[in-house]
Amino acid sequence: MSAATKKRYITNKVGSEFYELAEEDIIAQVRQSRGNNLHEVYDQNGDSYVVSMPTKFRKAVWLRRDQFVVVRPIAEGDKVKGEIEYILDQENVLYIRELGKWPSCFEEQALKMTRESKRGNTNDQMIDDDMLPPSESEEEDDESEEEEGTYDEDEDVDDEDEEEFDTYNPNRMQAPSK
Repeated sequence: MSAATKKRYITNKVGSEFYELAEEDIIAQVRQSRGNNLHEVYDQNGDSYVVSMPTKFRKAVWLRRDQFVVVRPIAEGDKVKGEIEYILDQENVLYIRELGKWPSCFEEQALKMTRESKRGNTNDQMIDDDMLPPSESEEEDDESEEEEGTYDEDEDVDDEDEEEFDTYNPNRMQAPSK
């Protein structure tokens, strides 16, 4: 397999498959890159340590800060405590959350990824009355005032002002005066 084919295979696999968690897998959030394909992560148990990125992900998938990964612990590691098993995208995070396997310490970040929060359709938001369109009852009240013969003096003044002003356009030729 060529390098380009491997890269295409890995990026398609990460972007299209849902990951099933094994018992030893730990969900962690990337805090920062340490260089040499090492990343500092904060895991679901509250520990912070360094993990390595396997060669299959190198130069194929890029990690960003605060992105979620699945880490498999390494027993013989002193400084490096685990290896990245899978890089979770938004769909995988929501899938794991639906299964009920999502850690509670990362629940707030997972809620930000839901469709409802992106659309702004959270239930705890209230819309002010000023921001709503007028209801039918308000329109009926306006019509009933006009029928009763009440009028607003400002409306008459506006009509008179419009009649008094003639517009002048220098680009038009003036009609000859008689």
